Amino acid sequence: MSTSSVFIIIAIIAYLVGMLLIGYRHSKGTNTSSDFYLGGRKLGPVAAAMSTEASDMSAYLLMGVPGLALFCGVAEAGWTAIGLAAGTYLNWLIVARRLRVYSAKLDAITVPDFLAKRFRDNTKLIETIGALVIIIFFVPYTASGFVACGKLFNSMFGWDYTVTMIVSAIVIVAYCTMGGFMAASITSLIQSMVMTFALIVVFIFGIHAAGGWDAVVANAKAVPGYLDFFSSTNIAATEAGRYGGITILSTLAWGLGYFGMPHVLIHFMAAKDESNIKVSRRIASTWVILSLGVAVVIGIVGYGMVNAGAIQGFSSSSEAESILIRASALMSQKNIFFAVIAGVILAGILSATMSTADVQLLAAASGITQNLLHDVFGLKLSEKTNLLIARLGVIGVAVIAVFFAMDPNSSIFRVVSFAWAGFGATFGPVMLFALFWKRCNKQGAIAGMFSGAVMIFVWKFAVRPLGGAWDIYELLPAFVVGCIAIVVVSLLTRAPEAEIVEEYESV
Repeated sequence: MSTSSVFIIIAIIAYLVGMLLIGYRHSKGTNTSSDFYLGGRKLGPVAAAMSTEASDMSAYLLMGVPGLALFCGVAEAGWTAIGLAAGTYLNWLIVARRLRVYSAKLDAITVPDFLAKRFRDNTKLIETIGALVIIIFFVPYTASGFVACGKLFNSMFGWDYTVTMIVSAIVIVAYCTMGGFMAASITSLIQSMVMTFALIVVFIFGIHAAGGWDAVVANAKAVPGYLDFFSSTNIAATEAGRYGGITILSTLAWGLGYFGMPHVLIHFMAAKDESNIKVSRRIASTWVILSLGVAVVIGIVGYGMVNAGAIQGFSSSSEAESILIRASALMSQKNIFFAVIAGVILAGILSATMSTADVQLLAAASGITQNLLHDVFGLKLSEKTNLLIARLGVIGVAVIAVFFAMDPNSSIFRVVSFAWAGFGATFGPVMLFALFWKRCNKQGAIAGMFSGAVMIFVWKFAVRPLGGAWDIYELLPAFVVGCIAIVVVSLLTRAPEAEIVEEYESV
């Protein structure tokens, strides 16, 4: 093993040890299942902002988006980034404060729990649907993070993909089970800083390795439609196709997903004080816009590095997702100082993965333990037993996700895309109507959640393959169907009880 590799490994190990220490420290303050899943609603404005966005910007920020931009140009990656940035801002602007106040009023600690209490659902259908959707979509979503970890060490050191993927999963599970939500949030705050450092360094180093900014632009212009937001292409194309209005609208629909992301919404519920939401919104929105913008540009710079002979070429967008890893490997060859910097960059990729996987594990475990076992099946257990089951739930979900992550060739961007649509269509419409329409009732909420979840699968596997005008990101039609179902069913059934309306108005 080379000297540079040793120093890279030392930097990564130091980072991982630090995450474990944070988990251990917060394990002492985690005494109840509420502490474990919501951290006692103690997140300050900066921690709330950065932990929310770090948990949102998973491996697709440092791998998925740059890889897609490198192989296919700016259109899909760029419009996705614009949709995500807009969705982030709107979610903080119209959902965050209302959800924080309302969930505290109802003493709700998970998203399905909030919806069930908001609509007084004694049928348990809302929590059942919510919990099942969380489990179904968070397992592959979490698995995509484990895939990123395995790809990282395999690409960088040639280590066995499966072994390193499992070891990474064990570290994430360890600090999650110890410290719960607060450990996940504080580690996410630190991880957001490491991710920022990684993006900036690779951006600067990549331009230098590609022969300067002019060379980067010249190489990109040589590919038909590569820098055109209205063209569909890839680095092997001899001519560009059209990236039309329907496709753009479909891609922008990524932003709708934010209204239904349990791992994002839970951070709003955990904020210490609703009066600080505005500060958090500004911090979060600024970071997201800058980080996504840099991630897209890094993809373009990466193509310049390929043409300059600095790194090897890529045969697919999935393979191109390792651009930051290859850039780090190139950097580490210079000297010990750059080897340490490369180690920090790789830790940044781990950060992007871990900051999402940890809170996803918590959300998935809460679906099993809090929503299904405790609320739906009515198991009355002691607080100590509840906490134990919560921790076992995290471990159980992680084990299942590891099996899903056994295939190293799965595209991180594509897996995240489908899971994102599932959450956005199931929880997004009902969350908005729960917070903004007092006439919305239990029947409408159930209809909206069920129809949105079903339409994701129908559109993805039955309609979208037809191509042409039907080739629309499944989140958009499923979101619309969910909204229509909520309105129609709510108006056709009995209005909410006076008690629910009075509670809504008071909040």
